[in-house]
Amino acid sequence: MTNERLGHLSHRREHLCIIPPLGIMAGMEPPREPVGKGQMRAATPGYLDNKDAQLKRLRRIEGQVRGLERMVDADTYCIDILTQVSAVTRALEAVALSLLDDHLHRCMTSAARDTSQSMDDTIAEASAAIARLVRS
Repeated sequence: MTNERLGHLSHRREHLCIIPPLGIMAGMEPPREPVGKGQMRAATPGYLDNKDAQLKRLRRIEGQVRGLERMVDADTYCIDILTQVSAVTRALEAVALSLLDDHLHRCMTSAARDTSQSMDDTIAEASAAIARLVRS
């Protein structure tokens, strides 16, 4: 790759997501939800009812990504690889939108019913997630 092309990419480096050495879940605690005055429990994921379908989609995407690796290893034509990258991107977007939809239906509905939980905080959390999806 020429220096001009590398320079063009380097200014975009700040937008890359860096995965920590111990993995994406390292240091994360599961979300908690109130169950009574001063009591919390692990929050139930909104996608729980669709977990099997989500896992099936993610496994299919994983296979597509492995296929991309094989294509690059086999020196496949760039446009063909880019077409497959686009397909993987659309598949990941579909998973993200499904998770967001599940979150809005389950978690937002739960927050609306729970008077001890701030609706403003819940809306802010959902808005931030939507903003991350739009920026990606």
